[in-house]
Amino acid sequence: MRPRDNFEAKKVGRAGQFSQRGFTLIELMCVIAIILILATISAGHYEKSVVRAKETTLHTDLKVMRDAIQHYTEDKEAAPSSLDDLVSAHYIQQIPTDPMTNAKDWVTASEDFDVSPEQSSSGITDVHSASDAVSPFENDPYSSW
Repeated sequence: MRPRDNFEAKKVGRAGQFSQRGFTLIELMCVIAIILILATISAGHYEKSVVRAKETTLHTDLKVMRDAIQHYTEDKEAAPSSLDDLVSAHYIQQIPTDPMTNAKDWVTASEDFDVSPEQSSSGITDVHSASDAVSPFENDPYSSW
């Protein structure tokens, strides 16, 4: 018996030329459809992760500013009259940008209560986001955080 010269790997086409086997149109369409489905799913997850990251940043910024307001009020025995007072007194480096509105348009709340008898004016006691949007994860408006 004579050894075969890789006869199964080579297919002979017309006129004695070797032909190569490629992908069929149906195979290509199936692969493209699978890629489109995966891309659609990943785009939805990406959008959710961006919103979740913005919400986390908002929580962190609010906590930092509220802590700074509290420390300022305790140290100076008077609440700050604006968020700029926190920056000028070095309680925060800068006023953060609201991640929901992409602006430094925080809504501040003021109350008339005295921390000490020497206090002569009222000031900021709390800070909130200026966004009217509602969190898709917590179902609360960002302005209520």
